[in-house]
Amino acid sequence: MSKYSQRGSVTVTQILAAKSQERRLSAITCYDSAFAKLIDGTDMDIVLVGDSLGNVVLGYDNTIPVTIQHMCHHTAAVARTLTRPFLCADMPFLSYNLSVEQALTNAGILVQQGGAQGVKLEGGKAILPQVKALVAAGIPVMGHLGLTPQSVHQMGGYKVQGRGAEAAQHLIDDALALEAAGVFSLVLEMVPSSLAARLQGMLKIPTIGIGAGPECDGQILVLHDLLGFDAGFNPKFLKKYANLGAIITDALKAYDHDVKNKVFPGEEHGFKD
Repeated sequence: MSKYSQRGSVTVTQILAAKSQERRLSAITCYDSAFAKLIDGTDMDIVLVGDSLGNVVLGYDNTIPVTIQHMCHHTAAVARTLTRPFLCADMPFLSYNLSVEQALTNAGILVQQGGAQGVKLEGGKAILPQVKALVAAGIPVMGHLGLTPQSVHQMGGYKVQGRGAEAAQHLIDDALALEAAGVFSLVLEMVPSSLAARLQGMLKIPTIGIGAGPECDGQILVLHDLLGFDAGFNPKFLKKYANLGAIITDALKAYDHDVKNKVFPGEEHGFKD
């Protein structure tokens, strides 16, 4: 019996076909089994165990401290519960950049031990050997261009990428190279809407936007951002579909009050002899 849930119906083939069918793809991040169970009850297409868990779950300022062990741990937690959406996992900072062998080893950990069905890599032409090797090994690869959080220091912060003719052409060249190398989809993060629209029309693989405008073939958001956990985090590209931060805080305050004022537990919460 597998230690992971029986994988479901969304496949790489279906993700690729969605573009020609003009069917939009929905993607969301997830880091644990509790939320995976809730997502499994929706029609979401792709679940990404993102290295954004560094910010969202582990308390880091950025994604750079996240390790392959962190990613494997959280991917496995999601994989044990998730059954229908395609499950992809981020390869974290310096887990694939050094060599093809390193990339294969660490992607193998996420697939064999973590239960991922595919992996996501940040970068363009510089990582083509790794992408080609992973695809040749039978591991589906999602690309990621534009704002690549693992390069936040090099980029000078969280800024829109691909502005200006030269920067736009560089991003286009990287996207075409990744497609030729075999990626099955491409995340475009914080790039001008017009550039994302150009890429959507040029590429045969689906583009998945986050801060890349409405013309991408799909969209992805960080789960906790969408649910409104942090009232102070309001980037332009984010739409909050709930305000759970306030709801959870109010619930915790009510519990704290009831305990301290001997309201909870009541007689109905106890057991008889």
